[in-house]
Amino acid sequence: MSEADLSSRIDGIRQLGSVVRAMTGIAGARARTARAQIAAVEGYAATLADAHAQATAGLREAEATPSSRPALVVFCAEQGFVGGFSERVLDGLAEGSPDADIFLIGSRGAAIAAGRGLAPIWLAAMPSRSASLPRFANRLLDAVFGEGKLREVSVVHTIWSQGQGRVQRLALFPLTSTSTPMAPHQPLTNLPAADLMASLGLDLLHALVTRAALLAFVAENEARMAAMSAATRQIEEQLAGLEALARRLRQEAITAEIIEIAAGAMAARG
Repeated sequence: MSEADLSSRIDGIRQLGSVVRAMTGIAGARARTARAQIAAVEGYAATLADAHAQATAGLREAEATPSSRPALVVFCAEQGFVGGFSERVLDGLAEGSPDADIFLIGSRGAAIAAGRGLAPIWLAAMPSRSASLPRFANRLLDAVFGEGKLREVSVVHTIWSQGQGRVQRLALFPLTSTSTPMAPHQPLTNLPAADLMASLGLDLLHALVTRAALLAFVAENEARMAAMSAATRQIEEQLAGLEALARRLRQEAITAEIIEIAAGAMAARG
């Protein structure tokens, strides 16, 4: 390898390192923002759950009989550079609900699912901004209940904890009964009990779906940060090796030039 080729390769690797660091920074910023939003959504969901429990205290809630196939909402990766993120999520589907309608989120995951012969009934790209996820949850629930029929809803997504991802599956609907004790006095309401229960239940379901989407969003960006961190180490090692080679080549060129000058001087004396 010539010195010019070596210098060009070093410059290219340095530029690649700059791109990787930029991607790491963007992923980190997105993950931090989404984590703060998760705390807000969890507080909102807890308030809704408490309100739902108080509104239904002392009332016998009618059993909602699902009239359609169960829905399984699956959150995969939207973009690449996340290792086996989507593969681990899709591996978990092999164990569960072959009779469920799959609603798959994430363009990269959709491509991998297609390669496995998996055919979701609904596909969507994951929003690039976590602030867009509540609106996205509305669109998702519209698709899930598009026929106006009740169905069981479960979600599969990744949770990032202690530097690694863990795939989690949760049943979201029908809503599970809470253990909140009955209030001493029935709260004052202006809506019929059934309408109030349905409205609070839908809001709570929306909050739970938004939370799942935020957790998946965080996990994807954390996985990308981990992949970029490994790439950075590899780039630094390769760059160090090339720079050492460049120094050795320069030293050899200087030594050869000194030898040539010395040989010329000796020949001139002779």
